[in-house]
Amino acid sequence: MVSKLAIVAGGGDLPWLLRDTCRANGRESFFLALDGHADVKCDYPPDVTIRIGDWGKTLDLLHDNDVSELVFAGTVRRPNLNDLRPDARGAAFLARLGLSWFGDNSILSAVMKELEKEGFSIVSPETLLAEFVSKEGIYGSIELDDSAWSDIRRGREVISAIGAQDIGQAVVIQQGIVVAVEAAEGTDAMIKRCKPLLRGNGGVLVKFPKPGQDRRVDLPTIGVSTVHTVKDAGLVGIAVEAGGALVINADEMKKIADEAGIFVVGVPGD
Repeated sequence: MVSKLAIVAGGGDLPWLLRDTCRANGRESFFLALDGHADVKCDYPPDVTIRIGDWGKTLDLLHDNDVSELVFAGTVRRPNLNDLRPDARGAAFLARLGLSWFGDNSILSAVMKELEKEGFSIVSPETLLAEFVSKEGIYGSIELDDSAWSDIRRGREVISAIGAQDIGQAVVIQQGIVVAVEAAEGTDAMIKRCKPLLRGNGGVLVKFPKPGQDRRVDLPTIGVSTVHTVKDAGLVGIAVEAGGALVINADEMKKIADEAGIFVVGVPGD
């Protein structure tokens, strides 16, 4: 018998795609929407909405609903400590977390360790959505020139450097110049602030996992909305690691990218 899966949902389409996949495969799931982060659909409500600070309540809900596996999906903005209002068990967890609060990987690693101590197994979205894992090669028909490949190589170097410091997993590069680095604002916000910084046409979004990143959580994800955001900012392409990202609604994404003259490419990892 397949175990019951809890989907802990942030923003974007990925959590809902996971829920649809579970339903299509006949797998029982329990959908928890993170308040203020998940894009809740009125005609497709979550099973429950939770606050990040309600650590004790969330653990009780998981145990009470006989959950044994969890998957984290979607974007989550780092909350202000003053806005968390943690419950008693949440406050105790934050005290144990200490300085680890200042790095995304550190936070996620600590959260997973705590959940595993509670008896839950953490699974990666890619194990449930194998057909959405990024592939090597060009998505669509827009080819890359030498300048684009050079910017991609430069972007990978930068991500390797900043990722080792647990800073971000995406950068924008134009003609070898680092235009923007992803920080707490997330990829879309980073892309949007690039527009006034670009020198004419060009600029590539490079989005790769951080070195040593636990791929069960925070796996880079692109899709239709990414292409729209890249187009609006005036960038000319998107590069992800083949096998190191999720590509949502690839057929529609390719169509929109081709119409916009934007390349999307999966690049082999190291």
